[in-house]
Amino acid sequence: MQFARSLLFASLHAVTAVLFSFISLLVWPLPFNWRYKVVSQWAILNLWLLKVICGIRYEVEGRENIPDEPCIIMAKHQSTWETLALQAIFPPQVWVLKRELLWIPFFGWGLASLNPIAIDRGAGRKALNQVIEQGRSRLASGAWVVIFPEGTRIPTGQMGKFGMGGAFLAAETGYAVIPVAHDGGKSWPKHGFLKYPGVIRLVVGDKITLDEQIEKASDINKNVYQWMEAQMTQLEGKKPDTAPLRKDGNK
Repeated sequence: MQFARSLLFASLHAVTAVLFSFISLLVWPLPFNWRYKVVSQWAILNLWLLKVICGIRYEVEGRENIPDEPCIIMAKHQSTWETLALQAIFPPQVWVLKRELLWIPFFGWGLASLNPIAIDRGAGRKALNQVIEQGRSRLASGAWVVIFPEGTRIPTGQMGKFGMGGAFLAAETGYAVIPVAHDGGKSWPKHGFLKYPGVIRLVVGDKITLDEQIEKASDINKNVYQWMEAQMTQLEGKKPDTAPLRKDGNK
Protein backbone atom coordinates (compact mmCIF):
# COMPACT_ATOMS: atom_id res chain seq x y z
CA MET A 1 0.00 0.00 0.00
CA GLN A 2 2.81 2.40 0.88
CA PHE A 3 4.48 1.73 -2.48
CA ALA A 4 1.21 2.28 -4.33
CA ARG A 5 0.57 5.57 -2.52
CA SER A 6 4.11 6.75 -3.22
CA LEU A 7 3.78 5.77 -6.88
CA LEU A 8 0.49 7.63 -7.23
CA PHE A 9 1.98 10.74 -5.65
CA ALA A 10 5.11 10.55 -7.82
CA SER A 11 2.95 10.29 -10.94
CA LEU A 12 0.80 13.27 -10.01
CA HIS A 13 3.89 15.20 -8.91
CA ALA A 14 5.39 14.75 -12.38
CA VAL A 15 2.18 15.44 -14.29
CA THR A 16 1.45 18.63 -12.38
CA ALA A 17 5.07 19.77 -12.86
CA VAL A 18 4.62 19.55 -16.64
CA LEU A 19 1.26 21.31 -16.45
CA PHE A 20 2.59 24.18 -14.35
CA SER A 21 5.68 24.52 -16.54
CA PHE A 22 3.41 25.51 -19.42
CA ILE A 23 1.39 27.77 -17.13
CA SER A 24 4.65 29.47 -16.07
CA LEU A 25 5.36 30.31 -19.72
CA LEU A 26 1.91 31.84 -20.10
CA VAL A 27 2.27 34.07 -17.03
CA TRP A 28 5.93 35.00 -17.63
CA PRO A 29 5.06 38.53 -18.92
CA LEU A 30 3.24 39.34 -15.65
CA PRO A 31 4.90 41.17 -12.73
CA PHE A 32 6.87 38.92 -10.39
CA ASN A 33 4.35 38.90 -7.51
CA TRP A 34 1.51 37.87 -9.82
CA ARG A 35 3.67 35.29 -11.55
CA TYR A 36 4.82 33.91 -8.20
CA LYS A 37 1.27 33.64 -6.89
CA VAL A 38 0.30 31.49 -9.86
CA VAL A 39 3.38 29.27 -10.15
CA SER A 40 3.70 28.64 -6.40
CA GLN A 41 0.27 27.00 -6.44
CA TRP A 42 2.11 23.92 -7.73
CA ALA A 43 3.89 23.62 -4.38
CA ILE A 44 0.67 24.11 -2.43
CA LEU A 45 -1.09 21.53 -4.60
CA ASN A 46 1.65 18.98 -4.00
CA LEU A 47 1.59 19.55 -0.24
CA TRP A 48 -2.13 18.76 -0.39
CA LEU A 49 -1.43 15.63 -2.45
CA LEU A 50 1.13 14.52 0.11
CA LYS A 51 -1.49 14.93 2.82
CA VAL A 52 -4.38 13.08 1.16
CA ILE A 53 -2.36 10.37 -0.62
CA CYS A 54 0.65 9.74 1.62
CA GLY A 55 -0.66 10.91 5.00
CA ILE A 56 2.08 13.54 5.42
CA ARG A 57 1.07 16.68 7.32
CA TYR A 58 3.15 19.45 8.81
CA GLU A 59 3.09 21.82 11.75
CA VAL A 60 4.86 25.17 11.99
CA GLU A 61 6.33 26.54 15.21
CA GLY A 62 7.37 30.18 15.33
CA ARG A 63 5.11 31.76 12.69
CA GLU A 64 5.21 34.89 14.86
CA ASN A 65 8.90 35.20 13.97
CA ILE A 66 8.09 35.90 10.31
CA PRO A 67 8.35 39.69 9.90
CA ASP A 68 6.60 41.85 7.33
CA GLU A 69 9.83 43.02 5.68
CA PRO A 70 11.86 40.77 3.34
CA CYS A 71 14.59 38.66 4.93
CA ILE A 72 17.10 35.97 4.05
CA ILE A 73 15.91 32.45 4.88
CA MET A 74 18.72 30.05 5.82
CA ALA A 75 17.02 26.66 5.94
CA LYS A 76 17.92 23.08 6.75
CA HIS A 77 18.13 21.02 3.56
CA GLN A 78 17.10 17.44 4.21
CA SER A 79 14.49 16.63 1.61
CA THR A 80 12.55 17.83 -1.40
CA TRP A 81 9.67 18.53 0.98
CA GLU A 82 11.01 21.87 2.27
CA THR A 83 11.28 23.24 -1.27
CA LEU A 84 7.48 22.98 -1.36
CA ALA A 85 6.73 23.96 2.22
CA LEU A 86 8.75 27.18 2.26
CA GLN A 87 6.59 28.51 -0.57
CA ALA A 88 3.44 27.84 1.45
CA ILE A 89 4.75 29.31 4.71
CA PHE A 90 6.74 32.40 3.71
CA PRO A 91 6.01 35.45 1.53
CA PRO A 92 7.09 35.53 -2.16
CA GLN A 93 10.67 34.37 -2.43
CA VAL A 94 13.54 33.68 -4.79
CA TRP A 95 16.05 30.89 -4.33
CA VAL A 96 19.78 30.58 -4.59
CA LEU A 97 20.28 27.38 -6.57
CA LYS A 98 22.71 25.64 -8.88
CA ARG A 99 22.20 26.74 -12.47
CA GLU A 100 21.96 23.16 -13.73
CA LEU A 101 18.45 22.93 -12.24
CA LEU A 102 17.24 25.40 -14.87
CA TRP A 103 18.31 22.99 -17.60
CA ILE A 104 15.82 20.31 -16.49
CA PRO A 105 12.99 20.11 -19.06
CA PHE A 106 9.65 21.48 -17.81
CA PHE A 107 10.72 21.75 -14.15
CA GLY A 108 13.44 24.22 -15.03
CA TRP A 109 10.96 26.47 -16.85
CA GLY A 110 8.93 26.91 -13.71
CA LEU A 111 12.05 27.66 -11.67
CA ALA A 112 13.29 30.20 -14.21
CA SER A 113 9.99 32.08 -14.11
CA LEU A 114 10.52 32.83 -10.39
CA ASN A 115 13.70 34.93 -10.80
CA PRO A 116 16.13 32.56 -9.03
CA ILE A 117 19.76 33.38 -8.32
CA ALA A 118 21.24 30.60 -10.43
CA ILE A 119 24.94 30.14 -9.71
CA ASP A 120 27.82 28.04 -10.98
CA ARG A 121 28.86 26.35 -7.76
CA GLY A 122 32.37 25.86 -9.11
CA ALA A 123 32.87 29.58 -9.76
CA GLY A 124 34.05 30.38 -6.24
CA ARG A 125 34.28 34.10 -5.51
CA LYS A 126 32.40 34.97 -8.71
CA ALA A 127 29.41 32.94 -7.52
CA LEU A 128 29.55 34.60 -4.10
CA ASN A 129 29.58 38.05 -5.68
CA GLN A 130 26.60 37.04 -7.81
CA VAL A 131 24.66 35.99 -4.70
CA ILE A 132 25.41 39.34 -3.03
CA GLU A 133 24.66 41.48 -6.10
CA GLN A 134 21.50 39.73 -7.24
CA GLY A 135 20.36 39.03 -3.69
CA ARG A 136 20.59 42.72 -2.86
CA SER A 137 18.44 43.52 -5.91
CA ARG A 138 15.83 40.86 -5.12
CA LEU A 139 15.54 41.95 -1.48
CA ALA A 140 15.22 45.61 -2.47
CA SER A 141 12.34 44.66 -4.78
CA GLY A 142 10.49 43.10 -1.82
CA ALA A 143 11.23 39.40 -2.41
CA TRP A 144 12.66 37.12 0.26
CA VAL A 145 15.82 35.16 -0.55
CA VAL A 146 16.06 31.45 0.31
CA ILE A 147 19.43 29.77 0.65
CA PHE A 148 20.31 26.30 1.90
CA PRO A 149 23.69 26.84 3.62
CA GLU A 150 24.54 23.13 3.52
CA GLY A 151 24.45 23.37 -0.27
CA THR A 152 22.83 19.99 -0.83
CA ARG A 153 20.36 17.65 0.82
CA ILE A 154 21.85 16.05 3.92
CA PRO A 155 20.43 12.76 5.29
CA THR A 156 18.57 12.74 8.59
CA GLY A 157 20.77 12.68 11.66
CA GLN A 158 23.53 14.72 9.99
CA MET A 159 24.48 18.33 9.33
CA GLY A 160 26.72 19.58 6.56
CA LYS A 161 29.31 22.32 6.64
CA PHE A 162 27.78 25.72 5.94
CA GLY A 163 28.69 27.77 2.91
CA MET A 164 29.11 31.52 3.39
CA GLY A 165 26.69 32.82 0.73
CA GLY A 166 23.70 33.58 2.95
CA ALA A 167 25.82 35.04 5.74
CA PHE A 168 27.76 37.30 3.38
CA LEU A 169 24.52 38.45 1.76
CA ALA A 170 23.16 39.43 5.17
CA ALA A 171 26.38 41.13 6.25
CA GLU A 172 26.73 43.09 3.00
CA THR A 173 23.09 44.20 2.73
CA GLY A 174 22.01 44.55 6.36
CA TYR A 175 18.93 42.38 5.85
CA ALA A 176 18.06 39.95 8.67
CA VAL A 177 18.44 36.17 8.52
CA ILE A 178 15.53 33.91 9.47
CA PRO A 179 16.79 30.40 10.38
CA VAL A 180 14.55 27.42 9.63
CA ALA A 181 14.85 23.83 10.85
CA HIS A 182 12.62 20.82 10.16
CA ASP A 183 12.55 17.03 10.13
CA GLY A 184 11.07 16.55 6.65
CA GLY A 185 13.59 13.86 5.78
CA LYS A 186 11.82 11.33 7.99
CA SER A 187 8.77 11.36 5.70
CA TRP A 188 10.48 12.17 2.38
CA PRO A 189 14.06 10.87 2.63
CA LYS A 190 16.88 12.08 0.43
CA HIS A 191 16.84 10.02 -2.79
CA GLY A 192 13.91 8.09 -1.34
CA PHE A 193 10.97 6.99 -3.46
CA LEU A 194 8.78 5.81 -0.60
CA LYS A 195 6.95 8.46 1.39
CA TYR A 196 6.23 7.77 5.06
CA PRO A 197 3.10 9.10 6.81
CA GLY A 198 3.48 11.36 9.80
CA VAL A 199 3.67 14.95 10.98
CA ILE A 200 6.67 17.00 9.86
CA ARG A 201 7.67 19.73 12.28
CA LEU A 202 9.14 22.98 10.98
CA VAL A 203 10.59 25.63 13.30
CA VAL A 204 11.06 29.29 12.39
CA GLY A 205 13.67 31.01 14.53
CA ASP A 206 14.09 34.61 15.65
CA LYS A 207 15.71 36.88 13.10
CA ILE A 208 19.47 37.28 13.28
CA THR A 209 21.03 40.64 12.44
CA LEU A 210 24.40 42.34 12.79
CA ASP A 211 24.90 43.88 16.24
CA GLU A 212 27.57 44.23 18.92
CA GLN A 213 27.80 40.45 19.37
CA ILE A 214 27.30 39.52 15.70
CA GLU A 215 29.76 41.72 13.84
CA LYS A 216 30.56 39.83 10.64
CA ALA A 217 29.41 37.10 8.25
CA SER A 218 31.22 34.31 10.11
CA ASP A 219 29.35 35.29 13.29
CA ILE A 220 26.04 35.01 11.44
CA ASN A 221 26.94 31.55 10.14
CA LYS A 222 28.04 30.44 13.61
CA ASN A 223 24.79 31.63 15.19
CA VAL A 224 22.60 29.99 12.55
CA TYR A 225 24.57 26.73 12.74
CA GLN A 226 24.35 26.55 16.53
CA TRP A 227 20.63 27.35 16.48
CA MET A 228 19.95 24.77 13.76
CA GLU A 229 22.04 22.11 15.51
CA ALA A 230 20.06 22.66 18.74
CA GLN A 231 16.73 22.50 16.90
CA MET A 232 17.66 19.34 15.01
CA THR A 233 18.73 17.74 18.28
CA GLN A 234 15.25 18.39 19.65
CA LEU A 235 13.43 17.35 16.48
CA GLU A 236 15.37 14.13 15.91
CA GLY A 237 16.15 13.19 19.51
CA LYS A 238 19.95 13.24 19.13
CA LYS A 239 22.69 15.67 18.21
CA PRO A 240 23.32 15.45 14.46
CA ASP A 241 26.59 13.99 13.24
CA THR A 242 28.83 15.87 10.85
CA ALA A 243 28.03 14.85 7.28
CA PRO A 244 30.94 12.99 5.64
CA LEU A 245 32.88 14.50 2.77
CA ARG A 246 31.74 13.56 -0.71
CA LYS A 247 34.25 12.16 -3.17
CA ASP A 248 34.62 15.59 -4.77
CA GLY A 249 35.81 16.97 -1.45
CA ASN A 250 32.64 18.87 -0.62
CA LYS A 251 30.19 18.19 2.16
